[in-house]
Amino acid sequence: MALPKAKHDATEARLNALQMPVDGGWTKAARDQALARVRQMGLPSRRDEYWKYTRPEKLVDVEVTPAAVYDDSGETPIFDRVDRIKIVFVDGVFDADASDDLVFEGLRIDRLANVAQADIHWARELYGTLEERGQNPVERPLAALNTAMATDGVLIHVSDKVEKPVNLIYKQGNETSDALLHHVIKLDKGAEFTLLENGPPAARSTMITEVDIAHGATFHHVRTMGRDHERRTNTHIFGRIGQESTFKSFTLTANGILTRNDCVLEIVGDDAIAHVAGACIGDGAFHHDDTIFITHDAVNCESRQVFKKVLRNGAKGVFQGKILVKEGAQKTDGYQMSQSLLLDGDSEFLAKPELEIYADDVACSHGSTSGAIDEEALFYLRARGVDRPTATDLLTLAFMAEAVEEIEDVILRDEIVDLLYAWLERRRA
Repeated sequence: MALPKAKHDATEARLNALQMPVDGGWTKAARDQALARVRQMGLPSRRDEYWKYTRPEKLVDVEVTPAAVYDDSGETPIFDRVDRIKIVFVDGVFDADASDDLVFEGLRIDRLANVAQADIHWARELYGTLEERGQNPVERPLAALNTAMATDGVLIHVSDKVEKPVNLIYKQGNETSDALLHHVIKLDKGAEFTLLENGPPAARSTMITEVDIAHGATFHHVRTMGRDHERRTNTHIFGRIGQESTFKSFTLTANGILTRNDCVLEIVGDDAIAHVAGACIGDGAFHHDDTIFITHDAVNCESRQVFKKVLRNGAKGVFQGKILVKEGAQKTDGYQMSQSLLLDGDSEFLAKPELEIYADDVACSHGSTSGAIDEEALFYLRARGVDRPTATDLLTLAFMAEAVEEIEDVILRDEIVDLLYAWLERRRA
């Protein structure tokens, strides 16, 4: 079916403004196929079902809306308490001087820009593969655009249990930068790996992380987004989770005019675990969208979606979450919870939880609530000498605790709590 003219023209204008990397190597076939998918689907518009709550125009426009560069030079770096391997990108370009040595036992780390012209590479069977699988039953054209046009990223092959996390650090240096980063992570049987991410990739960014987790492997992911106030970003995580393996991801978002985080997971091995969680705190011109799709296609697997949003001064939060249990995926345990705390009458939370189940021996549930601060709990704290702003912050932290507790590492969890409290403290009325 031909695209409507407006969508076709907008798609072609965006493609004409970009230049596909001339790799000629192992990525070429995947890029060509992704480009064909973009042209077939067209870039998103408000008429698309999964974009009706979020205006995608600023993510697809040819021109990048300027975003002020946030100066964090006087602040302690995030994750500074953690011994980690640092990989730095500035406006989507690798910064070798600021990055650590990419050679580490149990890891093979390559840059997409460096190896894409080779004839063969271990990532050939994965690059764009999980993204393509994630296009059904919901089309994700911005992800296909990224696969076709991404200029850089890291390719990480994990062959063992790696104690030291890899920290992808993003920095914005230009008010109109536009970053397209594509990461691929492969965990071998029994491997264990932690990925940390933080910082603003650019004024506007579209990023993909494809994660393939083999039998008995464990993947942990902790990401922070903020304190750059004017960024517009769309991220995608595509995961394939094997037998007896574990995938756990947590994202903290503070500030940002427009943030859309997509996570598409496919559980293909029995006895696997997939947890996706997030906490966001927004003030004023803030729009945050979590769109999650977890497919159960194996026996005796567990998935959790836990999202908490704190909104004030007209901020808007969106949650679209789905659990799909395929025929034969018996003994599935699926849990989905999205909640918002509205600190005034101007903010808004839009939720669309979904369950689609084709097996009969399952335990699946979903819930979504939205409300204000508990006045009785607030009165209790005030009666014990706690001032109202501090009491409000304590109750806000308690509200977000269920999502934050999804982080297994205590040091990382404490750092996230400190970040949340610092944000609340700076904005006390």
